[in-house]
Amino acid sequence: MTIINKKIRVNEKEYEIHKLLGKGKGGYSYLASDEDQKYVLKQIHHEPCEYYQFGNKIEAELNDYKRLKEIGIKIPVMIDVDLEKERILKEFIDGDTIYELVLQDKMKSVYVDQLRSMCDLLYAAHMNIDYFPTNFVVQNGEIYYIDFECNAYMDEWNFENWGIKYWSKTSEFLQYVKEHS
Repeated sequence: MTIINKKIRVNEKEYEIHKLLGKGKGGYSYLASDEDQKYVLKQIHHEPCEYYQFGNKIEAELNDYKRLKEIGIKIPVMIDVDLEKERILKEFIDGDTIYELVLQDKMKSVYVDQLRSMCDLLYAAHMNIDYFPTNFVVQNGEIYYIDFECNAYMDEWNFENWGIKYWSKTSEFLQYVKEHS
């Protein structure tokens, strides 16, 4: 069943779904709008993920959002949450993802510098985020982490040991492109 070009409710308000923006471990993100502006509507899913264990996904999203805001990470504003239908409405950050910029050879070192500044805040709070480049959008020269996932810090999953492998045309990045094209 497709929900593109359908109206979806988040609590009492209706939004039109325009396109699928992406599918992650925890949900599907769609470009949505009302009469006034664009949003991202995330519908939580319960599909299995062999490499990640979840508890209550909607609760985790809310808790992670609060943690990231407190730490000072640039993320979209969470506008509304429908707990019963497991939907989150958040600010739409318009721009290219880091993934798209790497693919198009438009990546700039200043974006990595900005991420390293985010890492300073995260590491001081003993946290990691999902550093995969589809989770970052550049708007007006600034990067935003558009996911809300965060986890307790582990060296193995920090930016320097894992994330950086996907922020340029490394063998890992090119292998991912090959497997997902």
